[in-house]
Amino acid sequence: MTTRTPAVDRELVEAAAHVARTRCRGDHHTMAAAARARDGRIVTAVNAYHFTGGPCAELVLIGTAAAQGAYELDTIVAVGDRDRGVVPPCGRCRQVLLDYFPTIGVVVGGGGGEDGDGDGLRTVPVTDLLPAGYVWADHQLDAG
Repeated sequence: MTTRTPAVDRELVEAAAHVARTRCRGDHHTMAAAARARDGRIVTAVNAYHFTGGPCAELVLIGTAAAQGAYELDTIVAVGDRDRGVVPPCGRCRQVLLDYFPTIGVVVGGGGGEDGDGDGLRTVPVTDLLPAGYVWADHQLDAG
């Protein structure tokens, strides 16, 4: 049985790239993220860099989406400023995405252009980015 890689959400990638080009200025905001909510909306955000470990764009996006009533996210992508293109999530973001959205797809670079246009972008399940990952919900005591 052959599994097919989900198509890359080009509109989502462009939304993140647009925010990276137009809103990421200076050292405080260097990454933009965009996610598609289950209802089709696109939510965007930028990181808030700080030497104490400010949140990545993906984490800011989770809060922004919740503030807009978008609690179910299907796909997410991060794009760097200065035309750095798609950047995969860091380890912390991978864990948080797995905990909040265990079925979310993440657009990443590389992989030889399975979508047919040669840019190497592909959408993978967050579980592929965090093999044998710790699933926080699996280890919680039942409240009842």
